[in-house]
Amino acid sequence: MLTSLIAVFLVIATGWFLKARGIVGPNHWLGVERLTYQVLFPAVVIHTLAVADLSRLPVLAMGLSLVLAILIVAGLLLLARPLLARAGVDGPAFTSIFQGSVRWNTFVALALAAGLQGRDGTTLMAIAVAAMIPLLNVMCVLVLSRFAHGRPMSPLATIRSIAFNPFIWSSAVGLLLNQLQWMLPAAIVSYLDVMGRAALGVGLLAVGAGLDLRSLARPRIAHVVAVVTKLVVMPLLAWTIARHLGLSGPALTMTVVAASVPTATAAYFLARDLGGDAPLMAEITTLQTLLALATLPLAVVFLT
Repeated sequence: MLTSLIAVFLVIATGWFLKARGIVGPNHWLGVERLTYQVLFPAVVIHTLAVADLSRLPVLAMGLSLVLAILIVAGLLLLARPLLARAGVDGPAFTSIFQGSVRWNTFVALALAAGLQGRDGTTLMAIAVAAMIPLLNVMCVLVLSRFAHGRPMSPLATIRSIAFNPFIWSSAVGLLLNQLQWMLPAAIVSYLDVMGRAALGVGLLAVGAGLDLRSLARPRIAHVVAVVTKLVVMPLLAWTIARHLGLSGPALTMTVVAASVPTATAAYFLARDLGGDAPLMAEITTLQTLLALATLPLAVVFLT
């Protein structure tokens, strides 16, 4: 487990180094991020779900554990909104806390899953993708529309942003092909496999390139709330629910990993586009990614 985790963070550190030294320019990183987000990671999700034997996996229990954990954290944050406002957290800052507390970095999660459990781990993590991503996108867009100071998205634009999210449509395609896997051409399966293999390394490099260590200011209440909620509260909730639903073994491990990884780098772009506090979102993402090097192994060791 520690070997897989160190390997993942070394790739992230390599991405940061390549950008910091200017070996790969900012404009090129934009293309890498777009390629990874729009093409390579959808290939991972489609291939994994299409060829998986879902009948032998605890799909419902695992998905329900993660969804319930997300809903509980989201509810607690919304209840705490008046208290945070009195502490000086304005609407845009609250949306960054919210995204930082509930979203998860699928790049890191899938890479860890592959390192820890191989093909089975990737399949289980793809189940987490299918369960969590649609809910998270709906929730985050709605919260940004309600609390950010930017122009709220229209209902049609909200539906489009959700429907065209690469992880949502790729999950739908993968689940559909799973019912037709007996008639899938071998060349198509191999094509998706090759594309998916490129995703993990490239995606982690992009995560590292997105880190901005200079943006880390003195920790404020917004940083503390987002870090504690995402890296401590979320894993404990997901583990508690999973145990009550009877999960054990690799499925429990992957549930804890999915709940313990830092927030998604894509949260920054959503905050920027919808009027959230994008600089704060960047700080939360960087801080969580660095601290996860310590919290992730502790979560896996003590909760599985």
